[in-house]
Amino acid sequence: MYGNAVHKRELIMNCISVNQFRDNLKKYIEQTVNEHESIKVTRRVGENFIVMSADDWEREQETLHILQSSNLMAQIAESMGSHNKNKVYKPINEQLDENTSL
Repeated sequence: MYGNAVHKRELIMNCISVNQFRDNLKKYIEQTVNEHESIKVTRRVGENFIVMSADDWEREQETLHILQSSNLMAQIAESMGSHNKNKVYKPINEQLDENTSL
């Protein structure tokens, strides 16, 4: 598919040279968008860069926002604790029927 694979903390990112990327730009963009796989593009001179779809970037930003919010992380931890203790809200059949009859 791509050139070399970069392994770091169980993250596998495909790695290609800037020349390969430039020569096959459309192909790599289509693969990035359709397969939701980021590509690391390496350069001889200058910083390397990452190519990823806009949808994937937005998901990453949302995840970072949640991870950086102590309130959201506390809510998640509380929900996980409730789930693990099986103390979650369980609607009665009438409520389920009401919700599914929409």
